[in-house]
Amino acid sequence: MRLKVCGITQLEQVRQLDEIGVDFAGFIFYPKSPRYVVKHFEPGKLKREKLRLGKVGVFVNPTYEDLMRQVDAFGLDMVQLHGDETSRFCERVANYISVIKVFRMSENDPIDWIVRPFEDYADMFLFDTEGVGYGGTGKKFNWESLKMSTINKLFLLSGGIEPGDAESLKAFAKESIARKLFSIDINSKFEISPGIKDISRINEFIRQLNNE
Repeated sequence: MRLKVCGITQLEQVRQLDEIGVDFAGFIFYPKSPRYVVKHFEPGKLKREKLRLGKVGVFVNPTYEDLMRQVDAFGLDMVQLHGDETSRFCERVANYISVIKVFRMSENDPIDWIVRPFEDYADMFLFDTEGVGYGGTGKKFNWESLKMSTINKLFLLSGGIEPGDAESLKAFAKESIARKLFSIDINSKFEISPGIKDISRINEFIRQLNNE
């Protein structure tokens, strides 16, 4: 099961996550976030770093020009659009780099209807819990709500995933909808403080996810 760790603010921790087998690292380009990567990283250093993992930039309602500037400066491999971006904006960005479109869902949202306008314009979806403002809430996403959907797109699962969720995630992975599950996305529940990850806890989570 692939794993994405989001909200990283230290280059040394990027290296550590790469070493323990994390598949994707998420870097937040939202100025209002305490994990705003521009305050913590010199772009050139991250771009030059030799890494196996993929670098994902997380943006909230960026301009096309600013997004592309950051993609180049930081050497990003994918972008995650976490705001109110339109399907046409996704299409324009996807002509240059892979796009993950985020949907912040409440309990009874009609998932199939909400994602349909983006099916042809985003490469993947990410499902998170709806909250005030933008960004992750740390609240648990109801995975059960996906079971009855007919999503025909690779997706990432987020929303308050914590260290004790490994068995539940493995059970979800056996559901028919999970044939499109691309990666698990974790953030605040695996932190010592905002932007500082608990590497040992993440390493143990990887072991649990991969332990049959």
